[in-house]
Amino acid sequence: MLGLEVVFWVCFLLVTHTYLLYPVSLLAASSAIQIWRDWRYLVTRQDRRRIPRDPVDLPALSFIIPAYNEERHLPSKLENLAELDYPKELLDVLFVSDGSTDGTNRILAGAEGGNVRVLYLPSRGGKASAVNQAVEQARHRILVLSDAATLFAPDAIRKLIRHFADPQVGVVGGALQFVGSLQSRQTEGVYWRYEGMLRLMESRLGVTLTASGAIYALRRECFIPLPASTLIEDLVVPMNARKQGFRVLYDPEARATDFAPATVGGEFTRRVRIATGSFRALGQLLHGPLDPLTGFAFLSHKLLRWILPVLLIGMFLTSALLWQSLVYRAMFLAQGAFYICGVAGYLFRRQVEGIRYALIPYYLLAMHLAFLVGLVRVLSRRSEVGWRRAG
Repeated sequence: MLGLEVVFWVCFLLVTHTYLLYPVSLLAASSAIQIWRDWRYLVTRQDRRRIPRDPVDLPALSFIIPAYNEERHLPSKLENLAELDYPKELLDVLFVSDGSTDGTNRILAGAEGGNVRVLYLPSRGGKASAVNQAVEQARHRILVLSDAATLFAPDAIRKLIRHFADPQVGVVGGALQFVGSLQSRQTEGVYWRYEGMLRLMESRLGVTLTASGAIYALRRECFIPLPASTLIEDLVVPMNARKQGFRVLYDPEARATDFAPATVGGEFTRRVRIATGSFRALGQLLHGPLDPLTGFAFLSHKLLRWILPVLLIGMFLTSALLWQSLVYRAMFLAQGAFYICGVAGYLFRRQVEGIRYALIPYYLLAMHLAFLVGLVRVLSRRSEVGWRRAG
């Protein structure tokens, strides 16, 4: 019985740390940092936020956009490129068609010319392979990466590249907001607001771990070619930059818009891929030293989230086996109520999608299940390098 109790409380503390203790500790630490900067500003009049101004001399850069069967989104993307507040003569736009089989190549062929180039890959090799080949073909030392469906705010590139005035900055991620259905706004939209707050607080502490693959910039010299099996390049690239001594930043003022899957089911498919890529890249991510604070952030924000399904199963089973104790009986019933709410959210998702937060248990349950599926796929050595937009 003692062994079961130890397992339960270890799982409980790790789950609580992931969802409560870590965000609270981030809030306390980032608030203390902000108070210190305010005090320093009052005493010394030094810039408390230390956000660099837009550079007078803008650098030339390469804008890399991998695409696989994106005929639906490419017209809007091309219009968005024309609306960017950045000199066209300094912007080398490079599309990479990764073996597309729809009308993507036809649309891109019509857009070629001027500052737009297209790299046509004969077969589908995956996003990592497409990014590798694009970086080889890039003409400039500053790279901006995006997805074919992502629409940048007009000043987004200026906001990203201003940080590279500091030679220690290797990667800068932007902020992503989603346009979607009522269901996606009640689920994925809530998650991204929560995730954005975590990233902002981590950036204040200098422990930014990841970037959104839809909007980030990097120095070419900090890019390490990606293994073909990489599915989460927006985490691997920043972590590789950190291990080379570069800083990784998050700029919430560099904004872009993307399209969320219309349903939790569509997001589930995307999360399975993220989970598969996360576990597959774990050895690479752990290789090489991280400073203690960044290591703590990686453990809390990434690793524990990935194994959370296992911890939740451990909590549920041990509390069931300890049913005779009032404390564990209450814990078991509380977990059961959460899972019932999640299943009910799935069964009645159409009826309750207009009620704020009603779908959160269903969304969390689906996302944890996605990581469990991803773990099983990696353990069973299933291969997957192709990429597609979740519907």
